[in-house]
Amino acid sequence: MKRRNFIKNTAATGFALSGLTGALNASAGEKKKSNKAKFNLKYAPSLGTFNEHAGEDPIDNIKFMADQGFRTVFDNSLMKKEPALQEKIANELARKNMDLGPFVLYADFKTKSFVTQNEDIKQMLKDTMQKGLEVQKRTGVKTALIVPGRFDEGLEHGYQMANIIDNLRMCCDIVGPTGLELVMEPLNAWTNHPGLILTKMPEAYMLCVAVNHPSCKIVNDMYHQQITEGNIIPNIDKCWDHIGAFHIGDNPGRKEPGTGEINYLNIFKHIYNKGYNGVLCCEHGKSISGKKGEKAFIEAYRTVDNF
Repeated sequence: MKRRNFIKNTAATGFALSGLTGALNASAGEKKKSNKAKFNLKYAPSLGTFNEHAGEDPIDNIKFMADQGFRTVFDNSLMKKEPALQEKIANELARKNMDLGPFVLYADFKTKSFVTQNEDIKQMLKDTMQKGLEVQKRTGVKTALIVPGRFDEGLEHGYQMANIIDNLRMCCDIVGPTGLELVMEPLNAWTNHPGLILTKMPEAYMLCVAVNHPSCKIVNDMYHQQITEGNIIPNIDKCWDHIGAFHIGDNPGRKEPGTGEINYLNIFKHIYNKGYNGVLCCEHGKSISGKKGEKAFIEAYRTVDNF
């Protein structure tokens, strides 16, 4: 959809987007929302976020996102797509000068994987890393997401962490020569993912320090960390040198910023002022369905990008 048509439709429905329609009718004392065509930070909607406006074709979704000012996209299921489609997505992103956020390389929530020294598991991890390198060759993606899996009730926690360090270093040695970063994700055990070994940012930080490899990084999912431990900005600062990407989602509900308790305006301003130039994946749902919800999604990011 062309920008002028989108603006016309937006105004007609009463959802005037400040980044697209100019200043709102505000009183002299009110602060105006950003009127920049591009967002300050690289917020990355997932492919399919704007199906109501752009249809289901990922290329049309990329074009629509670029037209709304987004500079990145992400696709958790990129690895499952046909190689030809992966290349097509990468080529369109290059034409639009957009980045591609982390894809899910390994995230098995049912298996005791990184916590073990099982030879079959280690070979599976090696093979998985090689598959990730093939995706990187086709797309140029810079980061791949991994989840270390379930904890082992029959093994002391310290031994499990030592095994994770060993397996992470092995994986990083495989992907490191190409520049691919592995971003491990701490996930909350209270609402979404009980039974996993890695839940907190300090634990992820410790693993990065112990592995001591430039390809070993963290994806800071602020939705999960708000549930697990809060203290989002201080943990960002403490882990800063090892953060390779961010995930976004408000809590409770895991919807767009502004629908829950997390002060994303302050968080994003803090990240921006620290000079972050990486991807922030919009890994959340929409609080409103249909086109109205897609417009609200864009408006939410215009609001929290107002700095």
